[in-house]
Amino acid sequence: METQYREQYIRFGLKVQYYRKLQGLTQEAFADKIGKSWSFVAKVESPTRAFGVSMETMFKIAEVLEVPVSKLFEE
Repeated sequence: METQYREQYIRFGLKVQYYRKLQGLTQEAFADKIGKSWSFVAKVESPTRAFGVSMETMFKIAEVLEVPVSKLFEE
C-alpha cells in the first residue's frame, strides 16, 4: 500500500502485536477473537509494510486487547 502515512500504519501494527503478546494471544487466537484470518493479523503486524484496517476492525482490535484505541497510536 502506497501512503504518506506508512510509518503510522507500521507503528499501529507493532502496537497491536505488543498488546496481543501482552495478552498471551497467538496470531491465530487473536484472529479468531476479531473475526479475521491469521494472515490478516500477520499483515497488520508486519514491520515492513503498511496495511490499513477499517474503523470497525480497529475498534474490535482495541476491545479484544482491552486497551483504548488511542493506545494503538501512541509513540
